[in-house]
Amino acid sequence: MVLLRILFLERGKLWSYGLPDGLRDLGHQVRASGPVQERTLRQQLRSYKPHLLVSVGWGPDHTRKQQRLVSRLATEYRIPLIYWSTEDPNFTEVFTLPLLKRMKPDYTFTISEKTAYRFQQMGYPAAYLDYAFHPKVHYRTRMKKKYQTDIAVVANAYPDVLKKYPKLYRNKSLRILVRPLLKEGYRIHFYGHNWSRMKSILGCDIPSKWIKGHISYKNANQVFSSAKIMIGLQNYTDMLTQRTYETLGSSGFFLTCDTPAVRGILKPGRDVAVSSTPAETLRKVRYYLKNESERDRIRRNGRSAIARHNYTARARFMLSTLRKKGVIE
Repeated sequence: MVLLRILFLERGKLWSYGLPDGLRDLGHQVRASGPVQERTLRQQLRSYKPHLLVSVGWGPDHTRKQQRLVSRLATEYRIPLIYWSTEDPNFTEVFTLPLLKRMKPDYTFTISEKTAYRFQQMGYPAAYLDYAFHPKVHYRTRMKKKYQTDIAVVANAYPDVLKKYPKLYRNKSLRILVRPLLKEGYRIHFYGHNWSRMKSILGCDIPSKWIKGHISYKNANQVFSSAKIMIGLQNYTDMLTQRTYETLGSSGFFLTCDTPAVRGILKPGRDVAVSSTPAETLRKVRYYLKNESERDRIRRNGRSAIARHNYTARARFMLSTLRKKGVIE
């Protein structure tokens, strides 16, 4: 196997972990570019000489100008350009398809299986590549007093998205899992952005002491390991969120919505706790807060059930797909 030099077009910390770690596990060299600017990117392309460029998601370096710049430099230096789309299917029309037209990646992966098929029908070379976890980042830690609580949520709130897309399943997920607990006075620690702006969606203000703000990607496993119950929101009924893999990978006890995607890889009551209604959420929370041994059994099973969904396996699939399609040698 030829070992590759891979450059992720990424300035932040989020995509410095996960898939890059999986690629490193296979022996490849991986670097993050930092802010996508022509001068610095040209320097990296000349000095590092990457075999592969990878762009991910929707971040500060995905302006139209930068998308065109990346496309131009990939063509000029004859380096295959890969895009991993993490905003499908809700933002396929407004974001992903315009990006594909501008950036012209040699191959596109997407977290939505249906969207991968759609891209193929439209003539874009594409495949399905879901989220996962990485054991170097997502593992159980000792309980940290700082993060110790009965119930926690690690997620951004996205109030503007939820208002703009009222039919998005995440709205229902909040009504099933979070709203009833707040109405009953259960204390929940919220980690992530914009939870103070959720009154119109949740029906009440979240006490400011419960809003803990941003937590770094690498420290999130300390919350997963210290909270008795992790509430797991879902965005779609046929897909799993990134946090699902990461929480279970960290052996956290996970209470989420009862969806076909959840049942596709997890067995309710064995690997995960699920709820379909606000009343069921209250029943499950009351029960599991009283039963530590049950929580321990389920979180350990959840970790076993998720084991094969790791970023090393995802990286292997990604590269084998690119080889089969002739994108890389």
